[in-house]
Amino acid sequence: MNKKQEDDRYYAREELEEMGFRKLGRNVLVSRSSRLYIPEYISIDDYSIIDDFCIVSGNVELGRNVHLAHGCRLIGGREGISFADFSGLAYGVTIFAQSDDYGGDALTNPTVPMKFRKIMRARVEIGRHVIVGAGSVIFPGVLLGEGSSIGSLSMVTKSTEPWAVYFGIPAKKIKDRHRNLLELEKEYLVEQGDNTG
Repeated sequence: MNKKQEDDRYYAREELEEMGFRKLGRNVLVSRSSRLYIPEYISIDDYSIIDDFCIVSGNVELGRNVHLAHGCRLIGGREGISFADFSGLAYGVTIFAQSDDYGGDALTNPTVPMKFRKIMRARVEIGRHVIVGAGSVIFPGVLLGEGSSIGSLSMVTKSTEPWAVYFGIPAKKIKDRHRNLLELEKEYLVEQGDNTG
């Protein structure tokens, strides 16, 4: 892809500013093929990227150097989803901060008035240096601890320990994760002229 094609693929800075984000950092890239609902509830910090076919809805906060790969879906609702710096989602990850009750105690879906529905709502927090593998699903109320890694196609229903690798349905800890990347983060920030991270 040449520079012109890449420039056309992402919104220009002026276009992003017109959308009215709650916060818009420096060097942010947002694909023209993504869908951002209610941008005044969305914060995007420096050097973050939202790729093609992502859907971002509700209260969502992206820290610095956060990447949402193609086809991710973030349903933040009122409670919200927050991403700490250097976290990222691989292709097709879905995160819900709200969900219908699937137990049969209430009616489901938005065609039914709220008085007949039971919605589970809870904030989701993605810690610093968290990486979530392709096709994974994160449920309301989950806190992914700093440095945790979620294997592809996992279903995360409970919070994770920091610096651990998880995999499966439901996701379970399989081993500890290395922390070598913390030194690389320091080098990167020095190169960027920002040693506040």
